Amino acid sequence: MYLVLALAILYLGDWMVFQVRQAKGTGMSSVPVEQYLATPLKGNKAEYDYLGTAETNCSRTLFPQRAASNWNPPCWWLRRHRTRWE
Repeated sequence: MYLVLALAILYLGDWMVFQVRQAKGTGMSSVPVEQYLATPLKGNKAEYDYLGTAETNCSRTLFPQRAASNWNPPCWWLRRHRTRWE
């Protein structure tokens, strides 16, 4: 029970810091992400196509935050996972 309460308080604090940063205009950032497309083929094979690099929005927080009508991953996580598969 204490762990859940501690996580809720941590998330609430993270959200409040994000709201302050959003008001100042520094709450969001972008990270270049390489995009790949996996296309299924006959015989349980797949073809992998490189789609290029695209700038992806991220929030400067510990947890994912909702901004601009969608959920944005935290920048620290997106910098470590720069590959996106579709």
